[in-house]
Amino acid sequence: MTTTLLLARHGQTVWHAENRYAGVSDVALTETGRAQAEALGRWAAAHPVDAIWTSTVSRAIATAEPACRALGLTPRREADLRECHFGVVEGRTLAEFAAEDPKAAEAFRTDPVAHPFPGAEDPAGAAHRGAAALHRIAAAHDGERVLVVAHNTLLRLVLCDLLSIPLGDYRRVFPQLRNAAVSELRMSGGSVGLISLNVPCETAAV
Repeated sequence: MTTTLLLARHGQTVWHAENRYAGVSDVALTETGRAQAEALGRWAAAHPVDAIWTSTVSRAIATAEPACRALGLTPRREADLRECHFGVVEGRTLAEFAAEDPKAAEAFRTDPVAHPFPGAEDPAGAAHRGAAALHRIAAAHDGERVLVVAHNTLLRLVLCDLLSIPLGDYRRVFPQLRNAAVSELRMSGGSVGLISLNVPCETAAV
């Protein structure tokens, strides 16, 4: 049977509003982020799912809360859906890093997987752990619809891994997953199909 995974990036945070990297750091949602979470909750009420999974990071948990409330579901946590650790760039912008180390910043822009930030998690490892987590979730909900709330870089890497796109192209192929927008995956055994990408939850009709 085919499982439908509805992937959503968490709502906007203070650091994201300033374009700062928030990997493993615990950063709260902004007022806009909370409104985005409520919109995702309204979408879930109109397009019910059978289960809701989130990463273990608070901004993802908070984003999923309105959907859980609307559907009366208890969210499930998956540590392997946490965001990547960005090493020395945690809490900083790429422009700030480039001013400090222009060569390393340019190498990252050229291939962010071959040349991650100093001290950062291996992006390929992050892609594989996230993809494995989605496969486990799909297997646990055979034939069902599941909302998964996670993170921008992690989900872009995972999409590349699942769709056989070179990981080093994740920033080019998927420039950004919008906050609280919905992307639909269909998973059946080892087969994965992307049905929609970055659909605002106010208009998503999956």
